Amino acid sequence: MSFQYIREMPNVRDILDSIPLSEDLRKVKRKRDEEINAVFRRESEKFLVVIGPCSADNEDAVCEYVTRLARLQAEMKEKIILIPRIYTNKPRTTGEGYKGMAHQPKPSEAPNMVKGLKAIRKMHIRAMKESHLTAADEMLYPGNYPYLEDILSYVAVGARSVENQLHRLTISGLDVPAGMKNPTGGDIEIMLNSVQAAQMPHVFVYNGWEVKTSGNPLTHCILRGAVNPYGTTIPNYHYEDLIRLSEAYKKRDLQYPAIIVDTNHANSHKKFNEQPRIAKEVMISRQHSKTLRNKVVGLMIESYLAEGSQKISENIYGKSITDPCLGWEDSERLVRALAELV
Repeated sequence: MSFQYIREMPNVRDILDSIPLSEDLRKVKRKRDEEINAVFRRESEKFLVVIGPCSADNEDAVCEYVTRLARLQAEMKEKIILIPRIYTNKPRTTGEGYKGMAHQPKPSEAPNMVKGLKAIRKMHIRAMKESHLTAADEMLYPGNYPYLEDILSYVAVGARSVENQLHRLTISGLDVPAGMKNPTGGDIEIMLNSVQAAQMPHVFVYNGWEVKTSGNPLTHCILRGAVNPYGTTIPNYHYEDLIRLSEAYKKRDLQYPAIIVDTNHANSHKKFNEQPRIAKEVMISRQHSKTLRNKVVGLMIESYLAEGSQKISENIYGKSITDPCLGWEDSERLVRALAELV
């Protein structure tokens, strides 16, 4: 084979032992998990907002951002649960470009995935310690999940991974909510198939072991818009789209049917400044329909310290090096507006 074996990856126990999570932070995670899980089980009427940079590329900037979120969370705690979006793996449509901190702890340096695994764990723990908010990350590589399983309170599976068998089976073994995005073509039945598969128990091979899972009842749908065969974006956050997915849910025997709307990506045509308008429309749709108020439990928003995006070489602190994001002032304003609409 034309593989060059660069270095052997450390086992999970070695990483967890060298970068441990304190007992105080374990208690923080247990409490946060209970609060977030209660929303999906309909034991809480609070609204979820998964918010943060398109990709977490700089530990200091990410931790400053999450600390600001914590102050906002303290004000909004009666209505909204803020889940920091700390995405450390970045799928690339063509394979080109920055693939996230798990690949490159420093975007300007060569990939080193051993250093990357250590860097993302360290960053997640620091963010939790400084904010007492537990985060969301994307599952791009199912085999990497054990390195963060004691830290994350939410996991997302992206549009390009949602049909993958190993992603579906791995999610079936998680005990935190997991969102399955619609595929890039927009087929909601594929998304629902993925949710159904992840809610079931399975036996499969995972990280060198034959494993058995019990199924994850908190697996749910994320609408992120679509792209048709001609490259035209098709949003799926409108009232009719949400009702259509709610009706499709009824045809399946799924636990805790829930919808989260991604306000960026194909829903906004990657026009980051459209996110507040889209978010508010979703909230108005919830107000109009009892069905949607019960089903639509949250939003995903791409946001960072500075608005827009930049090239890696520009080195502007707190500005996205992948998709453009809302800046902090607009993000804070939006979260306050959402609290009024819950």
